[in-house]
Amino acid sequence: MIRTMSLVSALALAAACASVPPGPVIEGAAIIEAAFVEDVLERPVEIVETPTVLALPGQMKPVDGTKRTVTHEQTTPTETILKGTNEARVEPSVDGYVNAIQIYPYTEGALYRLYAAPGQVSDIALQPGEKLVSVSAGDTVRWIVGDTSSGSGGTARAHVLVKPITADLSTNLMIATDRRTYHLELESVAGTYMAALSWRYPADELADLVSRNKLASVRENASIAPGVAVDRLDFDYLIEGDKPAWRPVRVFDDGRQVFIQMPADLATMDAPPLFILGASGDAELVNYRLRGNYYIVDHLFRAAELRIGEKEQIVVRIRKRVQRSGLASLFESEA
Repeated sequence: MIRTMSLVSALALAAACASVPPGPVIEGAAIIEAAFVEDVLERPVEIVETPTVLALPGQMKPVDGTKRTVTHEQTTPTETILKGTNEARVEPSVDGYVNAIQIYPYTEGALYRLYAAPGQVSDIALQPGEKLVSVSAGDTVRWIVGDTSSGSGGTARAHVLVKPITADLSTNLMIATDRRTYHLELESVAGTYMAALSWRYPADELADLVSRNKLASVRENASIAPGVAVDRLDFDYLIEGDKPAWRPVRVFDDGRQVFIQMPADLATMDAPPLFILGASGDAELVNYRLRGNYYIVDHLFRAAELRIGEKEQIVVRIRKRVQRSGLASLFESEA
């Protein structure tokens, strides 16, 4: 009876101690450094080139040791104005048509051409959500100018309508809104007319792409890894050894990868390299990435070490807790 009670007590004691078994003995020579793989976050859009302001010829500095000669072209004010106006003028193009709408790329200071015809109304459509402030025309006697709107709420769109009373007329039009200013040249012809014109806005599109990339970066940084199965997460890891500032906060895996959560301020200190020992007991070289303050190891391991230093190393050991039954622990201890 006493022997039976002793056996039961031994089994209970073994079951209580089974959850924290002694750690595996790791030979220093059997551990090699894991290879670090740079984690490249995907962006929804890649911006190949952005507009840059170039120095004008008179603003360029000469190269050291060379002399610079600036030749000034003598022109009359009239010639200068004509040249500037011609270079700023944007004519309609076949590629710019979408159905009956001529779409110009908006550039501040450009002079957009609109061809109209007597008896026909030409529609100048502004950007959705843009509020019309004022419309000014050079010739308000032979040109009829009005405005209207379409849509509602955030899709509301202002329209400026123009119509000449006869052919062979020309004037200019300035439209001021809460976002920008448009300059147009109006010309009336007898043969044809532009039913509508509008603009696309490269600067706004670029700003939108940059904003989307920033949001994507924030979203990626907030996510450890895509496709992690939350119901399979295993936190049964022990963190032992020294206690440096970069000591891991926690370690877990999802059955495929191991995630080592480092302190939030890891970016302000030297990140330690990772050395691992494979599940078979042999040293294995696996890939790991650093995303935010997480080490992501593309392989399950039994034990690993984070080390810094050469002579006096700072070592933090990570090992997987091995689950064994109380009966197995008892037989191993008797053996």
